[in-house]
Amino acid sequence: MKYFIFFLTLTILSASEVVITADKFSADETKGISIFTGNVHIVKGKDDLKADKVVVNFDKKKQPTLYTASGHAKAKLTMKGKRYFAKGNTLIYNPLTLKYIIEKNAFLQELDSDKKIYGENIRVDQARGYYEVDGKKNKPVKFIFQIQDKKK
Repeated sequence: MKYFIFFLTLTILSASEVVITADKFSADETKGISIFTGNVHIVKGKDDLKADKVVVNFDKKKQPTLYTASGHAKAKLTMKGKRYFAKGNTLIYNPLTLKYIIEKNAFLQELDSDKKIYGENIRVDQARGYYEVDGKKNKPVKFIFQIQDKKK
């Protein structure tokens, strides 16, 4: 079977279904982790994530505490009612604190307004509406947005 399909019903703030497909699946119940590799695709409502590998950490009640996507990681996300596209070498999401981290070659785009931000690392605290972006010595942070000039 080319794709292993793993259906997981999770409660994250409100009940919703998470569907994960991947070429391979393994789990370590002692460590509380599930590892998905090869063409990983996660769908939860309107949000979706694709990567080469995703590790999901679980608590003792089998609820997810951390998602770590690596290798060509990209996602379409909803934060505070706004739609975003994110990509980077690694995408990390903590559903308990509503924090996202995009690491290495990070990019975040607000789809409706077309605001774009590039940096080495981007941290988003969805609960607080707080964003922080790091640049590198030879590659500074870049923020692109559109404004409407007032006609005189």
